[in-house]
Amino acid sequence: MMDATNQLRPRRTYHHGDLRQALLEAGIALARVGGPEAVVLREATRRASVVPNAAYRHFVNRDALLQEVRAAALSMLALAMEKELIRQRRRKQGKDAARASLRAIGIAYLRFARTEPGLFRTAFGFPGNPETTTQPAMAGKSGLNPFQLLSTALDELVQAGLLPVEQRPDAEYLAWSAVHGLAMLVLEGPLRRLPRAQVRRIEQRLLIMVEQGL
Repeated sequence: MMDATNQLRPRRTYHHGDLRQALLEAGIALARVGGPEAVVLREATRRASVVPNAAYRHFVNRDALLQEVRAAALSMLALAMEKELIRQRRRKQGKDAARASLRAIGIAYLRFARTEPGLFRTAFGFPGNPETTTQPAMAGKSGLNPFQLLSTALDELVQAGLLPVEQRPDAEYLAWSAVHGLAMLVLEGPLRRLPRAQVRRIEQRLLIMVEQGL
């Protein structure tokens, strides 16, 4: 029987890719607390209880680990969007369902920024275009990443007759810019000291403005 001392002892051997996953989980934990700047390969190896050189078999450098952490953060956001889509669309049809889809994307995006600021900054805080990437690691259960989920919601608006076809091109960037701008102003800009209730009211009005403005 394993005693308490052995149970608490850090694992130092990994098999069948466990080390890669352990390093990724360590990187996610670092990003959650400190954003992309906190994702350091040496610290990830320390948390995984292995020597630094062992990490290079799985991640050639810090940027490689950071890109994997970023993909994981985008996947978490996609999953949050999908969950909110189910909630907002419940018992809705037609135009109401289309409106609910776009609203759900915005609600989940803003909530993720508030509740997971480190991962949010990691997802969007450095170069790389999630909208042009179909990497499965960035996706939710549907296989779509956050940008693709937004695009799908906008397509539903067109199909429901709520968004003119001629206004559909590049609408993703308009909606994304507005919602992301508010998220950043609240997260680390001049709106970060506003009372929570006031922030919620501003978020609701912004989402209405985006829908009507498109």
